[in-house]
This record gives sequence, structure tokens and C-alpha cells, in this order.
Amino acid sequence: MRAIKVLFVCMGNICRSPTAHALLNKMIEEKGLQASVSVDSAGTHAYHVGNPPDQRSSKAAMLRGVDMNDLRARQLRSTDFEEFDYLLVADSDNFYFVQDACPLEYSHKIDYILTYAESSWSKDVPDPYYGQGDGFERVLNLLEEACSGLLLALEKDLV
Repeated sequence: MRAIKVLFVCMGNICRSPTAHALLNKMIEEKGLQASVSVDSAGTHAYHVGNPPDQRSSKAAMLRGVDMNDLRARQLRSTDFEEFDYLLVADSDNFYFVQDACPLEYSHKIDYILTYAESSWSKDVPDPYYGQGDGFERVLNLLEEACSGLLLALEKDLV
């Protein structure tokens, strides 16, 4: 059986999507599911290709024991639509961008990351890049809940 492949997508691939990527990877490792689930992240725009995650994201994640140092930003590729089973976007702007770029036969794979967060009343993970204060902590809280819910769903798919 081949691994289920998950791709997280935000605008620049330096805040929200790499945070989700690192969180889900950690959860997968803790459950010993590395052979069953594969995770990546990408941005809809090429602003930061090749760069590591935003230092503020990395710092907030590291305080929770989540290491993002090995991740590098990349842009969404046309091959991603076929390759990945889940394309989970951070917000409405990126949802519509991904949907517009996606061939019709793969559009069923696109969803919001927060679909998997039980307590979230919003579809959008707020972009902390230009914000002040605890924006990165808030993003971590939202994505931690979403990744936990996603992992439960993935585990059901693996049975």
C-alpha cells in the first residue's frame, strides 16, 4: 500500500503551511506512521522559494518541541495536484488560487486545513506574517487542533 500524501498550502510557504507540515510530521512520527503518511508544504506564490520558515514561526514551534529547521519554501507545482491525496489550504484566497490552478479531475482533493479542527468557527488560518503579538501562537493552536483531527481521519483511511 502506498503512503497517503498530504500537501499544506499557504501564500509564501514560510508561516502557516510549514507549521502545519512540521506539526503533522511530528504527530506521524509519534504514532510510527512515517511509512503510511507523507507530508509536504508549498506556497501559491514564489516570494520565498528556497528560504527557511519565518524565524517567528520556527521559534514559536520550537517552544512546543516542533522543529522546522529542515524545511524550505517551495511553490505549488502542477504535478502536486496528481501526486498528493490532500491539498489543504490555509485560507480562502489560497483556496481559490489552488482551485483555479487545479485540473478538474483533482479538485476533490482541495480543502481547508481548518476543516479538521473541531472547535474552529472559521475556515481561514490568519496570516501572522504582518501581525503583532501572539499571532504565531494562535496559528500554532489552530493548526495543532487541525492536524490532530486530520491524523484521526488519516488513521481511519489506513485501516
